[in-house]
Amino acid sequence: MILENLHLLFFKNYSEANLRLSPRINCFVGDNGSGKTNLLDAIHYLSLTKSAFTTADIQSIKQDEEFFVVKGRFQQSADSAASPESPPATEVIQVSLRAGQKKAVTHDKQPYERISDHIGRYPAVLISPYDTDLIRQGSEERRKYFDSLISQLDHEYLELLIAYNHILRQRNSLLKLAAERQGGYDREYLLILDEQLVSAGQKIMEARQQFLREFTPVFQRHYQQLADSREVVTLDYKTQLLEADFNKLLRLNERKDLTLQRTTVGPHKDDFVFLMDDLPVKSYGSQGQQKSYVIALKLAQFEILAARKQHKPLLLLDDIFDRLDEKRITRLLQLVADHTFGQVFLTDTHLDRTDRALANLTEQVSRFRVERGTVVAL
Repeated sequence: MILENLHLLFFKNYSEANLRLSPRINCFVGDNGSGKTNLLDAIHYLSLTKSAFTTADIQSIKQDEEFFVVKGRFQQSADSAASPESPPATEVIQVSLRAGQKKAVTHDKQPYERISDHIGRYPAVLISPYDTDLIRQGSEERRKYFDSLISQLDHEYLELLIAYNHILRQRNSLLKLAAERQGGYDREYLLILDEQLVSAGQKIMEARQQFLREFTPVFQRHYQQLADSREVVTLDYKTQLLEADFNKLLRLNERKDLTLQRTTVGPHKDDFVFLMDDLPVKSYGSQGQQKSYVIALKLAQFEILAARKQHKPLLLLDDIFDRLDEKRITRLLQLVADHTFGQVFLTDTHLDRTDRALANLTEQVSRFRVERGTVVAL
């Protein structure tokens, strides 16, 4: 799918913006803080119905306003059209939020019965300066990353996650209630919740294992192409469910859970460990190796999404010229030139640098100047 048009209303630092986009390469150029990354985030909303950078949707409403709207018109790309004779289909996606109300997502003005039904229809891959947080931060960031990726590929997995997290919240509420009542609680209800948690949790663990078997060799190939080095990179999935039966783990930890008022075992505690020559990348990888590691993750994500969805995801490149060295930038631009990617959106602070980097490409390039929440086509 190609994003033809992007319209913003009271989104972050934009009062209003309306952009007609190139089907190939779109460059947003401006000073730091001007709003370039916010444009990429708006596209991320159209794909995943949420921000890539903030956890609370309310933070995406422009200061002193009461709502935001992000709207995009997509066109079916030529390589995914039903037949050469049929005209490309267009679809309009809108994400909006009014303060104090639920977020709304519509497809051709029709609201989704559940927002989760939208996930995976318009895949996108973001490469940003914050990607190394996947390495440096805790297990929650890595679970979020892989859960989001698998959810774009497998709607059943997304439904499992939603169900699991709902049961987990109910169980934690019951544990908290037990503490407030000094041990008095409905244990029969706890056992029912545990049975449901075990059923969903086991399937989540198996799906993560299966996904990594497919993902890891693709990731390793991209790392070798990026780094041109001999170190061996791997992904290790750490889960308590390999050590013992999930139901037994819940029984063994029931007293602990009651004391802490939360569930201490299960897939919500899993981790994806990033290794290089069997050592943690976080502790032993150089800054350059860490950057290559996360870019390889994103390139593998792109390749697998493109293969499964049979159309190329949108590629969002945030400040790569400032944050990456020439070798890694050259590799990314080679992939652009080789038509590995479909529609590309990138940000930079210097137009001349962007033009030099793209000079050898024969692609259709649209350039936009971004200044304090305004966008002008160049």
